[in-house]
Amino acid sequence: MDLLRPVIGGTVLSLAVYPEKDAPGRSLAEARVDVEGLDGDRRKKRPVHVVGRENDPDVTRANIFLDVSDEDLQQLVGEELHVGRVLLRVTELPKNCPGVYADVLRTGTVSVGDHIG
Repeated sequence: MDLLRPVIGGTVLSLAVYPEKDAPGRSLAEARVDVEGLDGDRRKKRPVHVVGRENDPDVTRANIFLDVSDEDLQQLVGEELHVGRVLLRVTELPKNCPGVYADVLRTGTVSVGDHIG
């Protein structure tokens, strides 16, 4: 075990996709995630936008809302994060919004209530 690696736990609080730019999003109970992001989400510059519990899904246009703080998520840049059956690599901090961006290393499904680590 790498003692320098940040430790994170918690669950998936909610999932959302935004099929059209500036249009309302859709909440999901489960989502298929491929290398380009969540199925049904419009393709953007980054595959997945992940935020913490401080963010309101009705305001923040993120895909995955986790029961952790944004501060904890920001410590994971460069690290891998298991979300349900999906493996993400946290790649960077957004410039004008909360949370982190991530690439998809292993595709699969994510459901509300899934554990993260």
